[in-house]
Amino acid sequence: MKTCFITGANSGIGIQAAIQIAAKGYHVIIGCRSLDRGEKALIEIKKESKSDAVELVQIDMSSKASVLKAVDAIKAKHEVLDVLIHNAAAFDISQKKPLQSADGIETIWATNHLGPVILTANLLPIIQKSEQGRVITIASKGLLIYPNLKVDLKDPEFNYRKFSVAKAYYQSKLAQIMFTYRLAEKQNENNITANCIRVTNVKIDIDRYPNVSAFMKWVYKHKSKFSISPTEMAETYTFLVTDPDLSAVTGKYFNEKNEIISSSKYSMNEDNIDNVMKLTHKYL
Repeated sequence: MKTCFITGANSGIGIQAAIQIAAKGYHVIIGCRSLDRGEKALIEIKKESKSDAVELVQIDMSSKASVLKAVDAIKAKHEVLDVLIHNAAAFDISQKKPLQSADGIETIWATNHLGPVILTANLLPIIQKSEQGRVITIASKGLLIYPNLKVDLKDPEFNYRKFSVAKAYYQSKLAQIMFTYRLAEKQNENNITANCIRVTNVKIDIDRYPNVSAFMKWVYKHKSKFSISPTEMAETYTFLVTDPDLSAVTGKYFNEKNEIISSSKYSMNEDNIDNVMKLTHKYL
């Protein structure tokens, strides 16, 4: 039985992907920040997937200590990890100013980019033991709104420039695409593939954001009319995890229709990738 670890799997696309992947016969480890929400998700995933091969690991992607503790917990029970999905992300649309993690790092940058890099690096030894390991990162179609966006190498944490939760989020997702390309290059000889999914507009539970203005609630209600369900989006996750034809496909960017697409020219430039990864490794 192959094993898949997916972070942020207690709601939304994450829980639906966990259900689908478990139903395909995988042992699924769900990573959740809240044990309470994680336990509830565990019950639902087992019920809906009709599989008991599901377990919970607590992880806060914004905390290096929490990430390393989760790695130890996984390695203690599993000698091999076949799939790693970086689904967890911080994006509170009501956030007005930067917040700091327990490590003193801006939380969106820490959760969405640094956490996945640290988690990948520390799980690689057991992913390399898989017959064909897969690492899947997640970006967003919203990047199309910012075609000229770059990772701010001097101020990725918005310490000196005006904070925007959207720009902080999309910057972190841009960095994840670039990390994926670099990982694909470095791990190709180890029979590990690294690919990224561009998540499209997905229906969200706006009640999760009680501080959102009435206008923004109206905007998201209107937007939801043109959105797909978390279950539909999760099907692309499942496709990248389970399709045998993808065993040698790496360094690619997929949309919700399981099609390979292009990211921005900036994100594909080797010098830019070098600079973003050099910045990233200063935090590690």
